Amino acid sequence: MKAVLALIIIYVGTFLVAIQGASQNSVQAAPQQSAGQSAAAQPAAIDPDKEADIRSLMELVGAREMVQDGISTSTEQYREKLLATVPNNDKGQAFVNAFADAYQKKVDVDQITDQLVGVYDKHFTDDEIKGLLQFYGSPLGQKVASEMPKISREIQAHSRAAGAKAAKEALQALKEQNPDVGQSAHLGLGQRRLQQRGQGQQQAQSQPNPQ
Repeated sequence: MKAVLALIIIYVGTFLVAIQGASQNSVQAAPQQSAGQSAAAQPAAIDPDKEADIRSLMELVGAREMVQDGISTSTEQYREKLLATVPNNDKGQAFVNAFADAYQKKVDVDQITDQLVGVYDKHFTDDEIKGLLQFYGSPLGQKVASEMPKISREIQAHSRAAGAKAAKEALQALKEQNPDVGQSAHLGLGQRRLQQRGQGQQQAQSQPNPQ
């Protein structure tokens, strides 16, 4: 049970590092630190043997894949936010697609993965790392490591669906209570806008030119 809980902690921690490492807050905070402050903030060196064990554990639990999943998720989150703010046309869609491509290229997966070594070192002792290595080297441990990302994605999907439903219902209720204020209020439609955008363009092209 402790090993399963440890993987949950590792997975969630890895996912959050992937998201937060590329977040706006991180970008805003970077210019505020001088080179001297950055150097002073560097963690102490990790014992080479422990680091080797940590990297072996990260490979067993698929830490790099978790980071990439986190980046993909954050990309889609940013994409949906941008879709609600750009013009509803080809140029708007191209702008969002260009941002998504540029964002993924700027996120350094290797750097984030290296940072996770320090995270594991901070939260687990050498003996605990060795115990986790033993567990995740077993058939059960490998199944837990394999299934946890799938479980996490399913949880996220259910959470997003429930959240979207709750947000829609809450907004509708408020609009009914405050028709003057909330008449124009709306939520971002994300991917649905892309579909509507394509359908609208096809309809416009199929209509004859009145001139």
